[in-house]
Amino acid sequence: MSSLPSARQNMEKGIETLRREFSGVRTGKASPTLLESVRVEAYGSHVPLSQVASVSAPEARLLIVQPWDRAVMGAIEKGIRESDLGLNPANDGKIIRVPIPALTEERRREYVKLLHKMAEDARVAVRQARKEGNDAVKARQKEGEISDDEARREQDEVQKLTNQYVERVDELLKHKEAEVMEV
Repeated sequence: MSSLPSARQNMEKGIETLRREFSGVRTGKASPTLLESVRVEAYGSHVPLSQVASVSAPEARLLIVQPWDRAVMGAIEKGIRESDLGLNPANDGKIIRVPIPALTEERRREYVKLLHKMAEDARVAVRQARKEGNDAVKARQKEGEISDDEARREQDEVQKLTNQYVERVDELLKHKEAEVMEV
């Protein structure tokens, strides 16, 4: 049995994670996905913002966070402020308003750096999946399940797959970077 499907599945997870992270990087207009990465300390643990509040974007430059329990308002505000998003939430006791400032050139460049870091994390995840795939091939070779030639062929297939997924990461990065830099 080939280790390719397992490696492909792990690499696909890396791409999906990258897409989710990229959706949280702002492009100058308000989107509820912007706050998806925000974690809030509530009820004794760190939870995603989506588990303690709803987020809406009534205007192009404003997000509204509606907590389901007012007791976590301070924690939500703190979570948003401490995220790497550069947002400054305002709490009026019922809802939290998060104005989205226009992106300056400097801020756009900071976001591009953040995008590059996220892309590198995704590449690392893809390479980790390659390592696991190759380890599985070597284990099967050692057990005598497959020949040396078959092991080499499978490792080549895993490497081809790795190259494809790294290209996909680079493509996603290129598109998101262009989106962020667009004025």
